[in-house]
Amino acid sequence: MKASTQQNIKTLGITVFVLIVLNVLGTLFFHRFDLTKDKRYTLSETSLQIVKQVKNPLSIKIYMQGDLPADFKRLQQETRQLLEEFQAYNSNIVFEFVNPMENKDESMDVVKSLYQKGLTPINITVDDKGKQSQAMVFPWAVAVYNNKEVNIPLLKNIMGASTTQKVIGSIQHLEYSIADAINKISKDRQKKVAIIKGNGELSEIHIAKLLQQIRESYYIGPFTLDSVAKNPTGTLEALKKYDLAIISKPTETFSDEEKQVLDQFIMNGGKTLWLIDQVAADMDSLYNQAGATLAYPRDLNLNDMFFKYGFRINPDLIKDEQGSPIKLATGEQGSATQYQDFVWKYAPQVYPASQHPIVKNLGGIKFDFASPIDTLKNGIKKTVLLQSSQYSKVVGTPVEINLNSVTEKTSPQDYLNKGNIPLSVLLEGNFHSAFENRVLPFKENAFLAKGKPNKMIVIADGDLARNQLDKNMMPVELGYDQRTGNLYDNKDFMMNCVNYLLDDTGLINIRSKDVNLPLLDKEKVYENYSLTQFITIGLPILILLVFGLVFTYIRKRIYSKEMLIKKLRN
Repeated sequence: MKASTQQNIKTLGITVFVLIVLNVLGTLFFHRFDLTKDKRYTLSETSLQIVKQVKNPLSIKIYMQGDLPADFKRLQQETRQLLEEFQAYNSNIVFEFVNPMENKDESMDVVKSLYQKGLTPINITVDDKGKQSQAMVFPWAVAVYNNKEVNIPLLKNIMGASTTQKVIGSIQHLEYSIADAINKISKDRQKKVAIIKGNGELSEIHIAKLLQQIRESYYIGPFTLDSVAKNPTGTLEALKKYDLAIISKPTETFSDEEKQVLDQFIMNGGKTLWLIDQVAADMDSLYNQAGATLAYPRDLNLNDMFFKYGFRINPDLIKDEQGSPIKLATGEQGSATQYQDFVWKYAPQVYPASQHPIVKNLGGIKFDFASPIDTLKNGIKKTVLLQSSQYSKVVGTPVEINLNSVTEKTSPQDYLNKGNIPLSVLLEGNFHSAFENRVLPFKENAFLAKGKPNKMIVIADGDLARNQLDKNMMPVELGYDQRTGNLYDNKDFMMNCVNYLLDDTGLINIRSKDVNLPLLDKEKVYENYSLTQFITIGLPILILLVFGLVFTYIRKRIYSKEMLIKKLRN
């Protein structure tokens, strides 16, 4: 046998041996390599823990297949790659991409069925080198597990953003959307949320969308304080069985007994989410013949409690130049009423400046007749989550609110050193009881003067969690303003607050994950279309061709030398 043949067999044997060893090691040791700079395909620890919960087959159907616009192809690709990561860690997770418009004869029936599931399509304008066309896209997925089903929104609706910006924002939230959905249908609900009733709080239909969202992850139930008058101790013991209490826009005064129940719930470690209106004012009262209403302070008898916990909600209103848009009638043209867009300064449109996980990467959040919050020094850690813009100020009450104020002229000098007013604050620490060193409204053997480590969130607007009702008196999406068609991030903010208070911080951290997406500048591409085509398509082929020619030339030279050496030896 020739030496060269022996050498080739030896090399082949070594290669086969190395491959077998690598395969054996691969079955024993599992690892995924993510070479992206921002580690966008590296699942967070929270996602990995959620994946471990899946013990049975979990199927995900993604309705983004077929001829999609370029931006949505990017979203489709990122979704596929991320789902492959989930699948790599748990083979029970299977997914498929479906084109709902594939069969034209059945497409309308499919669209109707998807509508009924709550999967609403979006109509987008596709711009291809100046040529515009319309396309319908379903940026949704549906996950099914143990006969439970949950919708996964893949496109984040960012108000005022272009389609490209929405896709970028959606990719930022992609891991959160998928992990959250898997968590909802695979995790057994354990923690309990009490919706406090009995003091004129928002009715269930006005917080229906928030309740629906909370119910997907936690047990939830109304809890009335009416029984405090007859059995305060029993009411407190019943409330202690809950992990979180949400107090949404109370309008009636709290009795001292009711306050003690809430206070001792907090002292025993119960979390609280306060949505408080210290001023009586709402938009509905403005739509009258005069176009005006009186805003006046509301006494809820909670100020001493709040003061003891380390904050104060002042009975004033915030007027912000960065207000929300409002449509008002300005006259008539023929038989048609003419409407014009104005800025309503009593409805601040707040964009989070804090990097806290609760608000990081959130868009605009809409307030209505918000009040300023003061924080007090008492050893409790306080984090301002949301604040008004620098061009805002405090308006004292009582005061008349008039729709004609939309036409007033202002200048930056009117807001000098007055803005950036706290509207929502997170408090963390060991709270002291509001009834410390005081005569108790009712006798309690297990009274605590100082509480366990705890946290609460205060929002100085009771309507932030309120959803509007459509013409059929059905609730619309939380954060959606029917008058302008804008969708704000109120729902995401509220759910982040609930998750954080209930220690489900992992999902919040996924939401605040930063992903950098380098995208092509479409205008420059159109200006240099031929050059761009050559660089992206022609140049790689040319490089490959040159490499092939050089490789062939070098190989021929080496082969020729070997043949010459053999001839000389012979």
